[in-house]
Amino acid sequence: MGKRAFLFPGQGSQYVGMAKDIYDNSVEAQEMIKTAEEAIGVSLSHFMFNGPEEQLKQTEITQPAIFVHSIVLASLIRTLEPHAVAGHSLGEYSALVAADAIQFYEAVKLVYYRGKAMQQCGIEQPGTMAAVVGLSNEILIEICNKASVKGIVQCANFNSPSQVVISGSVDGVHFAMDLCKEAGAKLVRELVVSGAFHSPLMEPAKIKLKAKLEQTPFYNAKIPVYSNVTATPVTSKDNIKELLAEQLTSPVLWEDTIKNMINDGIDEFVEIGPGKVLQGLVKRINPDVKISGIDKYADVERYL
Repeated sequence: MGKRAFLFPGQGSQYVGMAKDIYDNSVEAQEMIKTAEEAIGVSLSHFMFNGPEEQLKQTEITQPAIFVHSIVLASLIRTLEPHAVAGHSLGEYSALVAADAIQFYEAVKLVYYRGKAMQQCGIEQPGTMAAVVGLSNEILIEICNKASVKGIVQCANFNSPSQVVISGSVDGVHFAMDLCKEAGAKLVRELVVSGAFHSPLMEPAKIKLKAKLEQTPFYNAKIPVYSNVTATPVTSKDNIKELLAEQLTSPVLWEDTIKNMINDGIDEFVEIGPGKVLQGLVKRINPDVKISGIDKYADVERYL
């Protein structure tokens, strides 16, 4: 008997009009979105449904928007019980709600706080990120070490066998980008982000988030949640909190996470939330497993 895992997307998967059709077709979705808006005091649905894109791209709006879209979907298909869950960066919070490790109301406040702290951190300690395709992890780690003479730079997301994102100070990342091109990378592209996520430049945000995590009620997860920081399953609430704080300054080990899930018997992945980013990454990590996505209300109907 095959095992199914749910995957939840992170920042970058948002789009104007997200979750609008779900809202229009489901009273439950309307209630959940209203609850989220009351929790954080922001008219999230306005930005999700109408944009403008510039506003939706602000980290403090993007993060709760993607989180809410994902959790509304997870709630609508809750009869499809997964054996395990994982989420990419912000998506880890969606995964934790799906695993009953934190309640929706508490989680949306946490996600909003995290987005604000990260955005603020990007203003105080400006940084950038870049995607690199076609170099091995070893070479990239070496390049980041070399480029560190110009400023902080490290691998931030090990996304798939040939795609890694680097993060750090503007000078450090730009120098590393030049070195990547010299080393023969197929593609080197700076990302439009409001800070150097998953790098030591996020330390001030991590300190703030840690304090907030301490005040938030967590529970032991009912199913394994694969952590970004370790790429291994975690269920203990204390470990979960610790790893969520670490996550802000640590690389996201996505490729290892998917490989470990497959080794542990998962043979079907369902991406739940906006976009198809994770489906693309899973296909590149292992083309043999089943992968699909639930983003629109029509997808929910198809599954149920």
